[in-house]
Amino acid sequence: MNTVPNTNANTVPETAAVPGVTVVVCAYTLDRWDDIRAAIGSLRAQRHPVDEIVLVVDHCPELYGRASTAFPGVRVVPNTGRRGLSGARNTGVAAARHEIVAFLDDDAAAEPGWAAGLLARYADPGVAGVGGLVRPRWATRRPAWFPPEFDWVVGCSYRGLPERLAPVRNFIGASMSFRRAEVLAAGGFRTDLGRVGTRPLGCEETELCLRVAARRPDAVLLHEPAAVVRHRVPAARATWAYFVARCYAEGLSKARVARLGGTRAALSSERAYLRSTLPKALVRALRPGRPAGLRTAGALAAGVGVTVAGYAVGRVRGTAPDPGPRPTAAPAPLRAAAAGGGRP
Repeated sequence: MNTVPNTNANTVPETAAVPGVTVVVCAYTLDRWDDIRAAIGSLRAQRHPVDEIVLVVDHCPELYGRASTAFPGVRVVPNTGRRGLSGARNTGVAAARHEIVAFLDDDAAAEPGWAAGLLARYADPGVAGVGGLVRPRWATRRPAWFPPEFDWVVGCSYRGLPERLAPVRNFIGASMSFRRAEVLAAGGFRTDLGRVGTRPLGCEETELCLRVAARRPDAVLLHEPAAVVRHRVPAARATWAYFVARCYAEGLSKARVARLGGTRAALSSERAYLRSTLPKALVRALRPGRPAGLRTAGALAAGVGVTVAGYAVGRVRGTAPDPGPRPTAAPAPLRAAAAGGGRP
């Protein structure tokens, strides 16, 4: 495997051919206007300038109108697919003009070395995708009982992920990138998975990563912790009610992914998480003198129990109200992009 000579993720090696990158930001409501501005601002402040920013507006005419005039130099496009984050991401991939397509959440801000950290790893042609570290930025103080092992509940990297550059099964959606050709070949994000508005379902990133790996077993998906974004966590997501709802929704989503991609592949990371990460977390929580230790232990136990319950219900009943596209059938925006030779 060819490697990048300089492994400092904040510096693009002079000997590496750095591919062009389109960064896609998906937004759906004016309520996040300040967050959207911060996300776009963070991309403009990258030490390695991004080649293109595409803001996809998910079926919100008011936001589309305002954004179209507020961000000169940013391509603002409407979601031409099914309502929801997956449809918006597919629209962004179809619109992208560069070899690498990266995704930043509309309520996240990339640190200055983020783009360089992701792009440096693509000097290796075997790398199909690179994901970064997502740190929570709590709008209120982090709840004392909230275990870091469950930061995935709020869309962030969690304790148990690799702390150094390493291959992974899938990425955290707030900070990820792929070779555009790989996404097109895999058929894009399934529009019957993932978030629509505030509905807390997910796993569309996991399912796409599984398909990319299945299509190209030699492909590598890398976790690069030096490529950092800060993901805002509003007060409403720092509550016990949201914690429980999100865990249950994760179980439902995982059941759907298991049916699509096979239980073994879909739950490989979860097995290691249950065997190693969570037992260690429980021991830490129950150490004498640990602030809110019993409440943290309770959250760990409840989080596992509720997620497993959601998974069991999802396996029995199914999670989607109507059938979505088959994994081999790309959504319309991506079919059009692929038919056009990979460029709009």
